[in-house]
Amino acid sequence: MAKGEGAESGSAAGLLPTSILQSTERPAQKEPKKKKQQLSVCNKLCYALGGAPYQVTGCALGFFLQIYLLDVAQVGPFSASIILFVGRAWDAITDPLVGLCISKSPWTCLGRLMPWIIFSTPLAVIAYFLIWFVPDFPHGQTYWYLLFYCLFETMVTCFHVPYSALTMFISTEQTERDSATAYRMTVEVLGTVLGTAIQGQIVGQADTPCFQDLNSSTVASQSANHTHGTTSHRETLSATLTIPIWQWFLTRFGKKTAVYVGISSAVPFLILVALMESNLIITYAVAVAAGISVAAAFLLPWSMLPDVIDDFHLKQPHFHGTEPIFFSFYVFFTKFASGVSLGISTLSLDFAGYQTRGCSQPERVKFTLNMLVTMAPIVLILLGLLLFKMYPIDEERRRQNKKALQALRDEASSSGCSETDSTELASIL
Repeated sequence: MAKGEGAESGSAAGLLPTSILQSTERPAQKEPKKKKQQLSVCNKLCYALGGAPYQVTGCALGFFLQIYLLDVAQVGPFSASIILFVGRAWDAITDPLVGLCISKSPWTCLGRLMPWIIFSTPLAVIAYFLIWFVPDFPHGQTYWYLLFYCLFETMVTCFHVPYSALTMFISTEQTERDSATAYRMTVEVLGTVLGTAIQGQIVGQADTPCFQDLNSSTVASQSANHTHGTTSHRETLSATLTIPIWQWFLTRFGKKTAVYVGISSAVPFLILVALMESNLIITYAVAVAAGISVAAAFLLPWSMLPDVIDDFHLKQPHFHGTEPIFFSFYVFFTKFASGVSLGISTLSLDFAGYQTRGCSQPERVKFTLNMLVTMAPIVLILLGLLLFKMYPIDEERRRQNKKALQALRDEASSSGCSETDSTELASIL
């Protein structure tokens, strides 16, 4: 046995109470084997369907809210930017706050997480519809949209944080939680397709005139926009179809290997785009390859997060109810990274001379877009994979954690202690 493996085994054993270690050293007694907590396909589908509304509404707001505020509600550009910026900032702030509030909330007859999901859903639906409503008073429209946009983001956070944290409680088996996560990610990617396709067709019916620029150093942008919309849809069907494949891959070869293979799979195709002239065949091939990588990026972090929480619970057994905090902070940093990338790309296009509603764009814009969609992702992917080498939870450690957690559950049940949070919520569900 290698030295590192022995150290990991010893450290895992040190996490267990003495009584558990002594009980494992006693002569084995014949006890009836407990059945594994298996989830049916219906259970996984019902859990996964809860993620679709979050993605449908999020994509609709992200793609079309700015157009709606400017062209339909006739809100000024400055007021629209204030609404969007404050709404995004508020959305990011509410994630850790809601996670902390959920972790401190008391148990009820429905558990700790379900009341947040049940009571936030109708309020989120009402706020979402009022976002797309034009009030009669023109002077107070900014406050109207700012209020209901922030209210919707708050309510959808109160829904999504406990919903995603349910992954820890629907089963104590790691494989079952990973399978349920794969179902959920598949449905959420389909929700992204619906959110962009349905409302995209509605917005596409509008005939928005563009401004002609006769400068010879410009490139056409209308066909590029159409190609971008088409390839983005192919990237998302590609991602939907390959999520089950990545679920099988991580089960067969481990999650760390799946991360290295899945995230890096898009790099050769991005290099191909950077070095060759763009054409339709290459664009579609890159879209499919990017979709395969996006599927891995969708599935693997959410599948690894429960393993991190299990490891934390073994090292800090006196901390309870921390699951919503972990999930909320993961969502917060995801939104933070998305906001930073959006701001950097927008500023880069502005410095390159991007012309709003222009039928053509300067050559600098084409070069900037090429760098934003090829070289920048390649550098970030390689940097992320380099940092990922420090991630300590491999398959061996996952198995050790699983045995240690099962020993703790057996010890708690044999000593007549009250049910743990996960067992109680699983029985309620």
